Amino acid sequence: MLRNRFETILYSVEDNIARVTFNRPDVHNAFNDKMINELSRVFDEIEKKRGIRVVIITGKGKSFCAGADLNWMRRVKDYSYEDNLKESLDLAEMLYKIYSSAKPTIARVNGAAIGGGTGLVAVCDIAVAATKAKFSFSEAKLGLIPACISPYVMKKCGEGKCREFFLTGERLTAEKAYNAGLVNLVVDLEQIDDVVNDLVDKLVTSGPDAIRSCKELLRRVSEMSLEQAKKYTAEVIAKLRISDEGQEGMNAFLEKRKPTWSK
Repeated sequence: MLRNRFETILYSVEDNIARVTFNRPDVHNAFNDKMINELSRVFDEIEKKRGIRVVIITGKGKSFCAGADLNWMRRVKDYSYEDNLKESLDLAEMLYKIYSSAKPTIARVNGAAIGGGTGLVAVCDIAVAATKAKFSFSEAKLGLIPACISPYVMKKCGEGKCREFFLTGERLTAEKAYNAGLVNLVVDLEQIDDVVNDLVDKLVTSGPDAIRSCKELLRRVSEMSLEQAKKYTAEVIAKLRISDEGQEGMNAFLEKRKPTWSK
């Protein structure tokens, strides 16, 4: 297990599973510029460690993430356009790093996820929410908009639901978030770790290179024409079939044994 080197998050790796925990429970894990920077740094590190198979993201205490920290907002309020742009680009870059990570990511939503906190749910591959978790895109109530998180929420929920959620800023139940596609599973808090662990067990039986390629496929194909996708997808599967992992996976299947990565 790695020793923690961060101020606003906890980071550990055990049995090839990385865990990133928002560690500001006194402010419901609201993020500031320090947390944005530390999340960017930790995901840079995670990407470099080939042995990490799955990343679990959660919050310490009762909340997942309450969005932007009030003290940070007080400072940002008086920033120039240039300073605001830099801060916003840092946030956008951090969100993209999580979204585009080669590792499968699971959001363990233990409590409220508000504003940008809901965006941190949306950038993860799979989200498991506690029954009592709440979600909200409350930015319009402050005269703002959920700008940096919008691409990821729209990918999960679609434009129709985002028109409702972004414009009203309503507080969403876990059930409504599930029905909108924002989260994949809703369970009692007492069961959330068992459910997350079950997902981890399923993910580590898939080839790590296959997962990496699958995530890239999901990102790229949605932006391609059918003509472009036809060539790209054929090339991807042809390369994977002759790769070491593809050969091992097919041989293991034909020989009725487990592949080396799932042992």
